[in-house]
Amino acid sequence: MLDAEGPSKAKGTRPGKEEKEADEEDQQRLLTSDVPQNLINRLYRFPLIVRRVTQQTGKGKIHRMYTLIVVGDGNGLVGFGEGKDEEAPRAAEKALAEAVRNMDYVERFEDRTIWTDMEAKLGGTRILLRPRPVGFGLQCNPNVHQVLKAAGIKDVSAKVWGSRTPLNVIKALFRMLHAGNAPLAMGDGVGGRGRRMEKGSGLRSKDAMERERGRRIVDLRTW
Repeated sequence: MLDAEGPSKAKGTRPGKEEKEADEEDQQRLLTSDVPQNLINRLYRFPLIVRRVTQQTGKGKIHRMYTLIVVGDGNGLVGFGEGKDEEAPRAAEKALAEAVRNMDYVERFEDRTIWTDMEAKLGGTRILLRPRPVGFGLQCNPNVHQVLKAAGIKDVSAKVWGSRTPLNVIKALFRMLHAGNAPLAMGDGVGGRGRRMEKGSGLRSKDAMERERGRRIVDLRTW
């Protein structure tokens, strides 16, 4: 009887201990950021993408939950984060912690719209943002609407061409909102990684060089 009760008692206490340690890790992940706890509690939270993902390995498939959350204070501070875990609540906690660390301020005109027309391209997605007068509202893609609402932008029109995959739309939009002016090898001031100078520009292609020079580029290699 003693031998039979021992393992069953250990089995009953082990999951509770693991859950407690996981909750402590999630809380510690949020506490390590430099953002005050009272500000974190007041943030808008929009879980825009929640889906099940599968990783194929040599020993079989690994199923996990993926979550993308956009957070903002509605006054120019906005960020997004991604998280994966076997359970959806844990994935949401990871995404929230990353979103809080990645928050940055967005420059706004009259605290309601953007300064000028903006355009960005990521993969097959191209986004165009235009400033609008007072009372125009947000007339745009649903994912763009949620991000701009979290950032505190009230009057904007947006057009999305090509792929409307939510992940591409959100990342392309953040390329425009978050300026890439952080020095190399330095962070963004709130615990996140530093951004590249002229982020999103990338290397020019051969076709772009031909258009700029107005002449055809000929390959002179002989091997």
